[in-house]
Amino acid sequence: MPDPPDELKRLSASLSAIIREEIRDRGPIPFSRYMEMALYQPGLGYYSAGLHKLGAAGDFVTSPELGSLFAGCLARQIEEISQCLGEYDILEIGAGSGHLAADILQLLDKGLLPGRYMILDRSADLRQVQREHLSSVAPGLLDRVEWLDHPPDRPWRGVLLANEVIDALVIERFQVANSGLKQLCVGEQDGGFAWVDRPAPGEIVNSFEALGVDFPANYRSELSLQLFPWLKAMTASMQQGLALFIDYGYPRREYYLQERNDGTLICHYRHRAHDDVFFWPGLQDITAFVDFTLLAEAADQCGLQVEGYTSQAMFLFGCGLDQVLAAQTAVSADGGMALNTQTRQLTLPGMMGERFQVMGLGRDLGIPLMGFSLLDLRHRL
Repeated sequence: MPDPPDELKRLSASLSAIIREEIRDRGPIPFSRYMEMALYQPGLGYYSAGLHKLGAAGDFVTSPELGSLFAGCLARQIEEISQCLGEYDILEIGAGSGHLAADILQLLDKGLLPGRYMILDRSADLRQVQREHLSSVAPGLLDRVEWLDHPPDRPWRGVLLANEVIDALVIERFQVANSGLKQLCVGEQDGGFAWVDRPAPGEIVNSFEALGVDFPANYRSELSLQLFPWLKAMTASMQQGLALFIDYGYPRREYYLQERNDGTLICHYRHRAHDDVFFWPGLQDITAFVDFTLLAEAADQCGLQVEGYTSQAMFLFGCGLDQVLAAQTAVSADGGMALNTQTRQLTLPGMMGERFQVMGLGRDLGIPLMGFSLLDLRHRL
């Protein structure tokens, strides 16, 4: 993998020094704490240091960055829900570069626009990127956009969007050993960092046992202890509507397959995916696949109904991808060549089509959803 420039090496060294200082004060730290610092340490973490993250100049590309087909399909699903709700709002969590927000606002039927398009994002630099993008491509709609520092504190109705958000929630690592369940922590080694294990605390043991999975010895994987409190905070004020989660992941029976014996942690650096979480801390994204069964269980605890679960490809086709493609092809400059490439990236099994999953969680909705009309995989949860 390419070396970062010296300026970014110094940034990573500063972050590493802070992490080492905490390890020296506390002893080995839980991986969840290391991940939190690597991603969100003020001024130094991956999402806090103003780095280019998305697109060709960054480390990875998300579905909205490919073009507007993805947004066009989501807009159709939002329109269907809006006709049930009447006046409504949209809340997007982790809005990236702002492309999804801008495209949705431009592609929605003008009579079905939301009263507010709320954006909740922890990254101050990404907020600025979002504001600049929306100002340049949709200035007439900017007055509908509102940036939030925390989830809405007053009741609202509408659609919550979270595209590639849950994978960035910090997770705990565990290892099954003959001597008992271990928590994988991070310690110092030779000026860098290394895995250290210790007996798992009660919270991890309880969550592990609740999985109901028979693990072989030396199996390593992840637990998302943050998912339930995070989902509760994000949806507590949503009185009626749909929360859509799009992410890479599996139902539990596939997440903890015996052959997946080192978990699902994945890092993204300059469009290269790898599993070295200690590589240049602060300069790479660190994520874990989503246990969609756990998301469904958390939804039940939050009083939400699982409205559907399917692959990204089938969700987009259910939302009318073919109609969206035809409409955009009719006005494209290249006869639809770029749009066809975009379609393949979004839907082919070897690309994003099967790897990414979509789950809809509803509250007091009561209507079938087009996105899950072609294939609903709730039985696999």
